[in-house]
Amino acid sequence: MSERKVLNKYYPPDFDPCKIPKLKLPKDRQYVVRLMAPFNMRCKTCGEYIYKGKKFNARKETVMNELYMGLPIFRFYIKCTRCLAEITFKTDPENTDYAMEHGATRNFQAEKLLEEEEKRIVQDREEEELNNPMKVLENRTKDSKMEMEVLENLQELKELNQRQAQVDFEGMIDRYSDFEKREKEREKEEDERETKEMLDRALVKRLRDSDSDSEKEEEDSSGSQAKKPSTDKPTDILTTLKPTEALGSSAGGVKKAKVETWERSVGTLGGKGALGLLVVRKKPAATFLKPRPVAAASAPTSQTDSKASTTDSKNASKPVTTQNGSSSLSLLGAYSDSDSNDSE
Repeated sequence: MSERKVLNKYYPPDFDPCKIPKLKLPKDRQYVVRLMAPFNMRCKTCGEYIYKGKKFNARKETVMNELYMGLPIFRFYIKCTRCLAEITFKTDPENTDYAMEHGATRNFQAEKLLEEEEKRIVQDREEEELNNPMKVLENRTKDSKMEMEVLENLQELKELNQRQAQVDFEGMIDRYSDFEKREKEREKEEDERETKEMLDRALVKRLRDSDSDSEKEEEDSSGSQAKKPSTDKPTDILTTLKPTEALGSSAGGVKKAKVETWERSVGTLGGKGALGLLVVRKKPAATFLKPRPVAAASAPTSQTDSKASTTDSKNASKPVTTQNGSSSLSLLGAYSDSDSNDSE
């Protein structure tokens, strides 16, 4: 089985490589390569920023008559992404970097400038020391002073580290945490005390308001009771009087029992209840005194007559009552009941 890709070529027996013509190409010929921007740059034509790492299809060529320790230097051509202006930069093997040539400006790089400044200072110092031995001595004294200062600073740093090493950081943290807990407890107690005081003030105010409301209600109820009689039960309208002890010698025990049953069921009409206000009492009839014979009497008899006349006038103004103290109107029902019973 033959190979898929034939790598071996057939050379005929009469093959002579010297007879092959050499292809002559220019040394500064250009190749198309794919590369990335080696640094941040800005186009001079349109001001477009081209950042490091941007990919381009560039043309590469070898710089003629420029070598660094036998190493060739290459130049690259790219185009701006906005205005298509040509930008060129080349390799810098001396500084292991790239150098900007044309079409753009390299953005500021502090690190590179600092390195260049340090190199320049070192070169100037070496040049001075070569021609001036006193300068060498001055530089050595400055270096020794600098070393002494550095050692002193190191010693101070060591002492500070030792002091900090003796400090108990865990204990400090524990004390601080305890202090925070106490502060939180104190704040909590203050909040509770304030809320308790506020609740007490609100309770006192509520009690005062309730007392004032109850006083007003009592005053209103007392006024309403004075205006309207209270009626707890429907039968309270009919007020009762005390049962009579005796109606007289002629009525007997039967009439007394009938009066008691009437008073228990209906009540007396001469009481001070609601029906008592509706019943109008009969005015007592005027009593006429019989004329007494005028006789010659002494002063004491005249005094007794005057007293009797005053008592008779007082009795005439009062309503006629029975022996047990009840009025005649209160016995009206009893008399009517007795008549009905007698007729039966």
